Amino acid sequence: MVKMKYISIILFVLLISFSCKKSSSSAVVDTTVTYTGTGSVTKGLGVATVSNLYSCSGGRVTAVGSISSSDGKSWTVPAENSFATGTKLPDLYNECNGKSPASIAQVDTASVPVSVIDADGEIITGYIYGDNYFELYVNGKLVGVDAVPFTPFNASFVKFKAKRPIKYAIKLVDWEENLGVGTELNGGDANHPGDGGFAAKFSDGTVTNSSWKAQTYYIAPLSSPNCVIESGTSRNSSGCAVPSSAANAYALHWALPTNWYASDYDASTWPSASIYSSATVGPKVAYSNFAAQFGNAQFIWSSNLILDNLVLIRYTGN
Repeated sequence: MVKMKYISIILFVLLISFSCKKSSSSAVVDTTVTYTGTGSVTKGLGVATVSNLYSCSGGRVTAVGSISSSDGKSWTVPAENSFATGTKLPDLYNECNGKSPASIAQVDTASVPVSVIDADGEIITGYIYGDNYFELYVNGKLVGVDAVPFTPFNASFVKFKAKRPIKYAIKLVDWEENLGVGTELNGGDANHPGDGGFAAKFSDGTVTNSSWKAQTYYIAPLSSPNCVIESGTSRNSSGCAVPSSAANAYALHWALPTNWYASDYDASTWPSASIYSSATVGPKVAYSNFAAQFGNAQFIWSSNLILDNLVLIRYTGN
């Protein structure tokens, strides 16, 4: 009888031990907020999976991480990207490569190679400035990726051969130092939410403006996920407050459509891109040294330049 009692105690202890180990390795589900929207909710910091994607003297650490949401999904932050495998787009201005021309007269655009998208197409050139990172698809194919994913700020000159009407699909990422909460060090504030901004002009007559479509897929930092207003395909975070610390920061994530960059993808229901002034975006010399080349291109993003960290944009040219 005593022996059976000891066996029961041992089994009970083992059961408790197993349960504790299991719970400690599982994602912590935040039960302090009830969310009924279409996104997935995370809270607090993620875990770095890549310590530094790219190194440049004077540049910020470009880490990539992972974070689990309360619905059991895993998310790459700030975004899944093709930087390691994609072709780096040619430089218009890139301090990391020692290329810092004061004007277009100092850039050898004639020697830039042509990326062939359609063999029977025409050669198109373009000027691109992104804060911080972008990936350019044309007619369903990846032309290339931004050569500097975070800082220092750079700009690109592209040359590709494609058939009209040219269908542009671009992934925009506002990089982050605090993975999973969309913040960075700025002016002594370690949890500054940062901002984005994108401008481009192509020789087929395409410029960035409100005719483009823009959809948001990662919003942070948020004091509460319920502040995001969803209406149709709109995910509007303009009324959201920024939390005081990373530990209290929420984020919302949505999965990207698998074929979002395809030529035949229909983005007609996406919200229109929002326009931002140069004063609001604050572009650096990588843009201002070539303002004449960008011409009437406007800075675009989703409806929130600050909190929306992963945005897809699309446009069909002439």
